[in-house]
Amino acid sequence: MAIYIRETAFDPWQETLSYQQNQLGKSGKFGATASFIGTMRDFNEGDDIQAMTLEHYPGMTEKQLEKIVTEAEQQWDFIDSLIIHRVGDLFPNDPIVLVVVWSAHRGAAFDACRFIMEALKSKAPFWKKETLPSEVRWVEKNTDGYSN
Repeated sequence: MAIYIRETAFDPWQETLSYQQNQLGKSGKFGATASFIGTMRDFNEGDDIQAMTLEHYPGMTEKQLEKIVTEAEQQWDFIDSLIIHRVGDLFPNDPIVLVVVWSAHRGAAFDACRFIMEALKSKAPFWKKETLPSEVRWVEKNTDGYSN
C-alpha cells in the first residue's frame, strides 16, 4: 500500500508504471491491474467552474485512506494498491486522484479499486472550493459515484 498526497501535478500513467516497476517488485505475480483516474471537470451543479482548491487535514487524511485500504484488503484478495491525491489549486482536466489495485485476477482488482475510490470520496477529509465566473463556493457534497 502506498498513499501520497501531493500539491504538484502528476501523470497517472507514469505514476502507475513507475510504481509497478520500482515498488511493486512482483513481476509475474499479478494478472490484473485496475485503475481509476479522476480529473477536474469544468462544470458542477449546472455551473461553469474555472478552478478548484482542494484542502485536506494532513495526517488525518492519510490515516483515513490507510483505513479504507485495510478494509478493502479484508474483503478482496489483492497484491498491492496505490493512491495519489492532489491538493491545492487545480484547473479543468488536471488529474485529481489515482487509485490503482493489482491482483491475481480481475474481479478482485475491479471490486477493490471501486470500493477504495467510493470510500475515499465519502470518508476521506478533503474539502473543495470552486471558483465560478462570479463567485467562490465550498462544495457541500460529492457526486454519488453510482448515479448516471
